[in-house]
Amino acid sequence: MAELMKGKRGLVMGVANERSIAWGIAKALADEGAELAFSYQGEAFGKRVEPLAASVGSSLLLDVDVNDDASMDAAFARLKDEWGSLDFVIHAIAYSDKTELAGRFINTTRDNFKNSLTISCYSFIDVAKRASELMSEGGSMITLTYMGSQRVTPFYNVMGVAKAALESAVRYLAADLGPEGIRVNAISPGPMKTLAGAAIGGARKTFRHTEANAPLRHNATLETIGGTAVYLCSDYGACTSGEIISVDSGYHVMGMPAAENL
Repeated sequence: MAELMKGKRGLVMGVANERSIAWGIAKALADEGAELAFSYQGEAFGKRVEPLAASVGSSLLLDVDVNDDASMDAAFARLKDEWGSLDFVIHAIAYSDKTELAGRFINTTRDNFKNSLTISCYSFIDVAKRASELMSEGGSMITLTYMGSQRVTPFYNVMGVAKAALESAVRYLAADLGPEGIRVNAISPGPMKTLAGAAIGGARKTFRHTEANAPLRHNATLETIGGTAVYLCSDYGACTSGEIISVDSGYHVMGMPAAENL
């Protein structure tokens, strides 16, 4: 590797297991020399994250509930005490009630709408505000989105609305933080075989459909998504901000299925 991230430190939020997109990003950054801290929520996820963190030489683990200001305060206070500064943040956090990721979008409940938007969108704004205070020399912030934000996608429902809000937040944060040398971007992979992806109804059908119809005829991999994150966090991404970068083998450009699948 070229050690593109040597000397840089960052927080990765949202690793659930070794198949998580956040883990693919973390591993790619670590392979390029980055020093990492990881956040998790609750003891069960902590047990999953600890060995993964150890495998990339990280022992800085933070139990964080993004819905709890005191928890967020404590996490970023510890980062400040341990490191003093941050170079990048990876935000891979989203949630919606699984029972509402099926059926009709019109049946979305008020409580789940608020919860989905708070966890999937507002948490990034809150993280960005706190992390920016530790980026006195500039930095990079990345979140994860999906094409369901822009086009109706079966079974995605309220998550599509939450991701649309998240993408808008990326642009507003990029404008806010740009004068401080902080870049804000989102990566938009296609369907992935992850714990989060499995919560979406019809996930297997969606995965097979995009694989068969993307111009490159395959879905994204953790390695390719991780490589995109390395670019955005490294000095090579110094002039990229406010972007929603698709890493979906070109599926987002298609207006209809491939000719052989019509």
